[in-house]
Amino acid sequence: MEQSLPQELVKQVGGSFRITALLQKRVRELVRGQKPLFETRERNYIKIASEEFKRGLIELVADEEQTGPTNITV
Repeated sequence: MEQSLPQELVKQVGGSFRITALLQKRVRELVRGQKPLFETRERNYIKIASEEFKRGLIELVADEEQTGPTNITV
């Protein structure tokens, strides 16, 4: 049986809470002025963050591996 996109994303990240945390952090960065990681005319930060995740441009890393001010790596 083929998995839906949300099921695939949950499996990829390790749980829906982790996806939510990742997207929240990325949306916060976009609101604060960071540029999208791909060319787009989209203005909805949630859609931008979701697309970045689908494209594999962002991922959640553990705090002990953190090297910068956020938990998002590019």
